[in-house]
Amino acid sequence: MINKELLKTESEKLGLTLDEMALERFDKYAELLVYWNERINLTAITEPDDIILKHFIDSLAFLKYCCPEKGASLIDVGTGAGFPGLALKIARPDLNITLMDSTQKKLGVIEEILKEIGLTANVVHARAEEAGHNKAFREQYDFSTARAVSNLRDLSEYCLPFVKVGGKFISLKGADAKNELEEATVAIKTLGGNVEKIDIFELSGCGERAIIQIQKVSETLDKYPRPKGKMIKQPL
Repeated sequence: MINKELLKTESEKLGLTLDEMALERFDKYAELLVYWNERINLTAITEPDDIILKHFIDSLAFLKYCCPEKGASLIDVGTGAGFPGLALKIARPDLNITLMDSTQKKLGVIEEILKEIGLTANVVHARAEEAGHNKAFREQYDFSTARAVSNLRDLSEYCLPFVKVGGKFISLKGADAKNELEEATVAIKTLGGNVEKIDIFELSGCGERAIIQIQKVSETLDKYPRPKGKMIKQPL
């Protein structure tokens, strides 16, 4: 379905080498994404080349700027159709990845895709603000990540509680990343984080993107994350 050569070339620009198995898995992923999108609203992006660039490469950019150790644990908060978590799993099958979302139907599709491409991941149906207080998930991960979920201030409250002290929250953002980072500064510190760096780059033909790396330097206070309503009424 997809242009594997385009995927391979764009991945190489990120310093990534995808083997034939990974290319086949991405091809099947794209096919199933389009198939299920006709039945469940997963994405507005359905053209093959757009799927490659705006979903796959946009997700894989994570690995250009952050290289998790073999077997590292990562939770993708609000994974939706599997971005970036499932794409990262295809590129790095060694990673111990948890895909979390509050919509069961989307997770059902994720489970079907995993089965079809022959990979396993932890699929969790939960709201981040509730799971963040669950000992099974709280401060259990080397990395948390999220893409196209919320503004960075609120996202930090969702994602930092999942990260171990010494781990990182990696946020995949668009052109407004610097402004979001300014607005999130207080929240990040309050939640036990410290901004390590921000990398800004051009995604081929799709505009500016940013990868923000936030180090977890201290435990998150027990009261965070708060319910969504409180986050809206009393932003950090």
